Amino acid sequence: MNIIVWIVQGVLAAVHLGAGIAKLSQSREALMANPNMAFAEDFTGPVLKMVGTLEILAAIGLVVPWWTGIAPILTPIAALGLVALMIGATITHGRRGETKMLPVTVFLALLAAFVAWQRFGDL
Repeated sequence: MNIIVWIVQGVLAAVHLGAGIAKLSQSREALMANPNMAFAEDFTGPVLKMVGTLEILAAIGLVVPWWTGIAPILTPIAALGLVALMIGATITHGRRGETKMLPVTVFLALLAAFVAWQRFGDL
Protein backbone atom coordinates (compact mmCIF):
# COMPACT_ATOMS: atom_id res chain seq x y z
CA MET A 1 0.00 0.00 0.00
CA ASN A 2 2.92 2.35 0.71
CA ILE A 3 3.87 2.37 -2.98
CA ILE A 4 0.34 3.31 -4.00
CA VAL A 5 0.26 6.15 -1.47
CA TRP A 6 3.62 7.42 -2.75
CA ILE A 7 2.34 7.37 -6.33
CA VAL A 8 -0.77 9.32 -5.33
CA GLN A 9 1.36 11.79 -3.36
CA GLY A 10 3.62 12.27 -6.39
CA VAL A 11 0.72 12.82 -8.77
CA LEU A 12 -0.95 15.30 -6.42
CA ALA A 13 2.33 17.12 -5.84
CA ALA A 14 3.03 17.39 -9.58
CA VAL A 15 -0.46 18.64 -10.41
CA HIS A 16 -0.50 21.25 -7.66
CA LEU A 17 3.09 22.33 -8.19
CA GLY A 18 2.31 23.00 -11.85
CA ALA A 19 -0.91 24.85 -11.06
CA GLY A 20 0.78 26.87 -8.34
CA ILE A 21 3.69 27.87 -10.55
CA ALA A 22 1.23 28.93 -13.26
CA LYS A 23 -0.67 31.13 -10.82
CA LEU A 24 2.52 32.71 -9.47
CA SER A 25 4.30 33.23 -12.78
CA GLN A 26 1.43 34.61 -14.87
CA SER A 27 -0.60 37.75 -14.57
CA ARG A 28 -4.30 37.61 -13.76
CA GLU A 29 -5.05 38.62 -17.34
CA ALA A 30 -2.91 35.81 -18.74
CA LEU A 31 -4.65 33.31 -16.47
CA MET A 32 -8.08 34.55 -17.58
CA ALA A 33 -7.05 34.00 -21.23
CA ASN A 34 -6.51 30.30 -20.50
CA PRO A 35 -9.88 28.49 -20.80
CA ASN A 36 -8.95 26.20 -17.88
CA MET A 37 -8.24 29.19 -15.65
CA ALA A 38 -11.16 31.45 -16.61
CA PHE A 39 -12.20 31.42 -12.94
CA ALA A 40 -9.38 33.93 -12.38
CA GLU A 41 -11.76 36.73 -13.35
CA ASP A 42 -13.61 36.13 -10.05
CA PHE A 43 -10.49 36.80 -7.96
CA THR A 44 -7.96 39.57 -7.49
CA GLY A 45 -4.33 39.10 -8.46
CA PRO A 46 -3.14 38.83 -4.84
CA VAL A 47 -5.74 36.13 -4.07
CA LEU A 48 -4.59 34.12 -7.10
CA LYS A 49 -0.97 34.48 -5.96
CA MET A 50 -1.96 33.32 -2.47
CA VAL A 51 -3.71 30.24 -3.89
CA GLY A 52 -0.67 29.51 -6.05
CA THR A 53 1.60 29.79 -3.03
CA LEU A 54 -0.64 27.45 -1.02
CA GLU A 55 -0.60 24.92 -3.86
CA ILE A 56 3.20 24.97 -4.03
CA LEU A 57 3.54 24.65 -0.26
CA ALA A 58 1.08 21.75 -0.26
CA ALA A 59 3.01 20.03 -3.06
CA ILE A 60 6.21 20.32 -1.06
CA GLY A 61 4.43 19.24 2.13
CA LEU A 62 3.02 16.14 0.46
CA VAL A 63 6.47 14.77 -0.32
CA VAL A 64 9.35 16.29 1.63
CA PRO A 65 8.39 15.67 5.28
CA TRP A 66 7.47 12.02 4.75
CA TRP A 67 10.44 11.38 2.49
CA THR A 68 13.00 12.93 4.86
CA GLY A 69 11.37 11.75 8.07
CA ILE A 70 11.55 15.32 9.38
CA ALA A 71 8.18 16.30 10.86
CA PRO A 72 6.24 13.64 8.90
CA ILE A 73 3.00 14.87 10.49
CA LEU A 74 3.15 17.71 7.94
CA THR A 75 2.41 15.34 5.05
CA PRO A 76 -1.16 14.42 6.07
CA ILE A 77 -1.73 18.01 7.17
CA ALA A 78 -0.69 19.21 3.70
CA ALA A 79 -3.08 16.65 2.21
CA LEU A 80 -5.92 18.03 4.33
CA GLY A 81 -5.00 21.51 3.14
CA LEU A 82 -5.39 20.29 -0.43
CA VAL A 83 -8.79 18.82 0.42
CA ALA A 84 -9.82 22.29 1.62
CA LEU A 85 -8.43 23.95 -1.53
CA MET A 86 -10.22 21.47 -3.76
CA ILE A 87 -13.51 21.99 -1.91
CA GLY A 88 -13.09 25.70 -2.60
CA ALA A 89 -12.26 24.98 -6.24
CA THR A 90 -15.31 22.74 -6.57
CA ILE A 91 -17.56 25.45 -5.14
CA THR A 92 -16.01 28.09 -7.42
CA HIS A 93 -16.35 26.00 -10.58
CA GLY A 94 -19.88 24.95 -9.64
CA ARG A 95 -20.94 28.53 -9.04
CA ARG A 96 -19.50 29.51 -12.43
CA GLY A 97 -21.23 26.62 -14.22
CA GLU A 98 -17.89 25.07 -15.22
CA THR A 99 -19.22 21.54 -14.94
CA LYS A 100 -16.33 19.89 -16.81
CA MET A 101 -14.00 20.88 -13.96
CA LEU A 102 -16.15 19.46 -11.16
CA PRO A 103 -15.11 15.80 -11.56
CA VAL A 104 -11.46 16.86 -11.64
CA THR A 105 -11.60 18.88 -8.43
CA VAL A 106 -13.67 16.26 -6.62
CA PHE A 107 -11.26 13.51 -7.74
CA LEU A 108 -8.23 15.53 -6.56
CA ALA A 109 -9.95 16.15 -3.21
CA LEU A 110 -10.62 12.43 -2.82
CA LEU A 111 -7.00 11.58 -3.65
CA ALA A 112 -5.77 14.10 -1.08
CA ALA A 113 -8.20 12.69 1.52
CA PHE A 114 -6.85 9.20 0.76
CA VAL A 115 -3.27 10.39 1.38
CA ALA A 116 -4.27 12.10 4.63
CA TRP A 117 -6.10 9.00 5.85
CA GLN A 118 -3.23 6.66 4.98
CA ARG A 119 -0.46 8.86 6.36
CA PHE A 120 -2.27 9.69 9.60
CA GLY A 121 -2.68 5.93 10.01
CA ASP A 122 1.05 5.36 9.48
CA LEU A 123 2.17 7.78 12.20
